[in-house]
Amino acid sequence: MVGSGSGPVNLNRYRKAKARADKKARANENAAKHGRTKAQKAVERADKARADRLLDGHRTELE
Repeated sequence: MVGSGSGPVNLNRYRKAKARADKKARANENAAKHGRTKAQKAVERADKARADRLLDGHRTELE
């Protein structure tokens, strides 16, 4: 094995990297399945802001 050019392989590093990659792939699947796009979030924020402004316009002042 002298002069083979490859040193010892750190299996823990490989195992952890694979686990991180698997977790990231699963998270991306769940985000696609259950999440909302940035555009959908923006539309919902705009609708909520519009409803809040409308409600504030109809609010009466009690003194």
